[in-house]
Amino acid sequence: MNFFGSAASSDGYPRDGAPEVAFLGRSNVGKSSLLNALAGVPGLARVSATPGRTRLVNFFRLAGGGWPDLYLVDLPGYGFARAPKAEREGWERLVTSYLLRRDPLALCVFLVDARHDPTEGDLTLRTWLDHHRLPYVVAATKADKLGRAEAARRRSGLEKSLGRNARAVLPVSARTGSGIDELQKTIRAAASAPDARN
Repeated sequence: MNFFGSAASSDGYPRDGAPEVAFLGRSNVGKSSLLNALAGVPGLARVSATPGRTRLVNFFRLAGGGWPDLYLVDLPGYGFARAPKAEREGWERLVTSYLLRRDPLALCVFLVDARHDPTEGDLTLRTWLDHHRLPYVVAATKADKLGRAEAARRRSGLEKSLGRNARAVLPVSARTGSGIDELQKTIRAAASAPDARN
C-alpha cells in the first residue's frame, strides 16, 4: 500500500489497467482521513487543516492484505477551496475528464458530512453522477459525532436525497473505524468486477 503519484493530466495516470476507486466530495469532508483509514496506513494521504489542498489527481496503490490490486484515487474537492476562479475551473475540468474518460474506474465513493444536510454542491454532484450513470456509494463521514438515533435519521435522509441510485449509503468514521469494514467490502466487490461501470 503506497502512494503511486499525482497527475495534472491523463499523461500521469497509471497505465497498468488495475481497477480504480475515486473519492470525491466537498473540500472539508475528510477524504484524506477516510483514505488512510481504509488503507490502514496512517499518513498515507496527507491530511490538511486547510480545505482545498488537493489540487491534482492522487493515486494510491493497494495490493495484498486482503485487497485485490487497485488504486484509490483522491480527486480535488469542491466548495471551500481558496483559489482563483480560473484555477478552480481547471480542477473541475480535470475531475470531469477523469470521471468520464477513465476506463479502469470501477466505483465512485461520494463523501458527505453525516452531521449536515446535503449542500447544493452535493445535490449537483449526485445529479451529475446519475446523469452519466457512474456507479457510486455514498459515504457519510464523521458519523461518530452523532448519537445512534440521529445517525439512523441522517442515514435515512441521505438514502432519500442522495442515495436513491447509490449502491449503498454507509455512515463511516475514520476516527473510530465504524463502517470502514463495510465500505472496504463494497470497494473490493467493485474492484473485482471489471464491468461494474457498464
